[in-house]
Amino acid sequence: MNVTLALANNDAVLAIRFLLELVSLLCLAVWSWRKVPSPWRWLLVVALPVAVGWAWGSFAVPNDPSRSGESDIHTPGPVRLLLELTVFFGAVAALNFAGLRRAARRLLVIMVGYQALAYDRIGWLLSH
Repeated sequence: MNVTLALANNDAVLAIRFLLELVSLLCLAVWSWRKVPSPWRWLLVVALPVAVGWAWGSFAVPNDPSRSGESDIHTPGPVRLLLELTVFFGAVAALNFAGLRRAARRLLVIMVGYQALAYDRIGWLLSH
């Protein structure tokens, strides 16, 4: 009997991942607002999350089970994993550099916990 534990495609874990994606974009906006001088902050607080969100949505591994399966820009799995880790842990760094160290530590724990839950996704990305 072969039993596999596929948490990464569980609906609850996918919902958590979606919320973490939104939180990551928000963290980039917070960093922009707190660290970039006016009038540039107004531009960057919108442009940075939009650019990162575009990259997140466009660079995808074909037939990714956690997505629609379609991709605008076909991306190897390890490159996509690097993008995801950069966005998720970049959000932690953004909070830290914005002076929100307690929030950064808490988000770090959540991000590491999510990555532990999604270990099978990491394996899938590394093999594609």
